[in-house]
Amino acid sequence: MAPKTREKHSNRSKPEAVAPLQVNWPPLRPLVPSLDLYIDPILPNQIFLIRNFFTSSLCKNYVSFLSSSIPLTTTPARPKSKDEAVRVNDRFQIQDAEFAERLWSQTALRDLVSECRGLTDDEEDDLSDLQLRTWGGTPLGLNPNIRIYRYSPGQFFAQHYDDSNNIQFPEASTSSKAGSIAARTTWTLLIYLTTTEGGETVFYPEDGAPPISVAPEVGMALLHRHGEHCLLHDAKEVRKGEKWVIRSDLVVPR
Repeated sequence: MAPKTREKHSNRSKPEAVAPLQVNWPPLRPLVPSLDLYIDPILPNQIFLIRNFFTSSLCKNYVSFLSSSIPLTTTPARPKSKDEAVRVNDRFQIQDAEFAERLWSQTALRDLVSECRGLTDDEEDDLSDLQLRTWGGTPLGLNPNIRIYRYSPGQFFAQHYDDSNNIQFPEASTSSKAGSIAARTTWTLLIYLTTTEGGETVFYPEDGAPPISVAPEVGMALLHRHGEHCLLHDAKEVRKGEKWVIRSDLVVPR
């Protein structure tokens, strides 16, 4: 049963050190054309899926690259504070605005999110109003804070909420004096690179409805709302295989 007290299960740890190194990410190809994809609302305005967001060959390339080219740090089994959820996995974090922009604009994500494709059948629905209701504003792109997760057998992430963060989003410019935009994150983005036994992301609706379980699926993207509207959720223990995930966040102006 889902815990009732939000504060006791928030994942409010201090910002982690971000890797100073540069990563030579593999090209984002091949990709499924944008017009062949859509957003599938599993729970309206809370949990969305984009299946085949990454092709299986792209996922395979990225797992091979990540497993051999980036330094992973194993999180401690004991939380740093009583308000932090228990998390046992291997992770890597880097501030990389260029890669975040590639994930946003070179894939189908920008078109799907900006057009809210699959989220309404009403052709008369005003797009800016729909973006505000769904994403919290006009989407700017993805959080440059890129996180890589690997869950090996026995690893998991206990029940928690994802916080919204205020950031300075890099403004697109052709000049060397590009500024930034005051922004905030509103939705978590998870891109699953592998399929495993176990490792499901499970959400616990506040209205007492049955939990919603999303199993890792090669190439699938999961978007779920975070901040004050976040659902309590966890990542179940992986029983077999390795669960690789790319994590970022959707950003809107604040």
